[in-house]
This record gives sequence, C-alpha cells and structure tokens, in this order.
Amino acid sequence: MARQAVIDAVKARLGDVFNGCPVLDQDTTAQGAADGSMYLVLQFPVANERQITIGAPGANLWREEGAFRLVLSVRTGDPLAPATTLIDQARAIFRGKQFAGVTTFAPSPAVQGDPQFVGGTRVELSSAVPYQSDFFA
Repeated sequence: MARQAVIDAVKARLGDVFNGCPVLDQDTTAQGAADGSMYLVLQFPVANERQITIGAPGANLWREEGAFRLVLSVRTGDPLAPATTLIDQARAIFRGKQFAGVTTFAPSPAVQGDPQFVGGTRVELSSAVPYQSDFFA
C-alpha cells in the first residue's frame, strides 16, 4: 500500500479536477449511492520502496514506486458509454503528471470486470495508474 502522503496527494488531485461522479474513500468500497448511480473508488494495491542514496542516515533519498487503481462502479444494465467517458476523464487527470511530490505515468486502458464478482448488480471499469514518489528518510 502507498504511503499516506501519496494517498493524500492522489485524492487531492482527483478531488480538485474530477467532478463526474462521487469519489468514495478506499475503505468504503461497495457502499455506493442509494440511487444506484455511478461512483469511483481509489485503491492502492501495490507499492515498493528502494533506497536511492546511501551514507546520510535519516537523510537518504528513497523512491516509492507502485500503482493505484481507479475503479468506476456502474449499475448492471446501464449503458457503458457514459462510464467509459468518465473513466477516460479520470485517467487523463493522471496521465504523465507531477503533483505534490508524485509523478504519474501512463494509466492502463479501462478494463471491464465481470459482474459476478460484485454480486451481479454492478459492473466495474478499472484502470491502473503507475506512479513514483521520492522522499527522505
């Protein structure tokens, strides 16, 4: 899982730029809106750290590299074109950007999940966004 500084930076950027649907915190997946409308969830499934500099205890440069997921949940049976447009907009927010100490690279094209994995009532479109973030420790 990403460092809290990375999570905060990604959430802030998404909150500042994206307004297509509600964005739920990573720990509230499957909660969704009462009316069944679309919502986006951020997930931080993978991160690794490595030491870049050596010899300055407490002041060495470290690099965290990983990926976060943009997961758009859509009601089964609703048209996917609006959802595809929204996930593309969310991907564009992070394509080749630098913000708050985080560098993001090319988000993957959206992948449609199988509705059986979310109880059959929702379909998920997801994209992985690779990133890196340097910090001193």
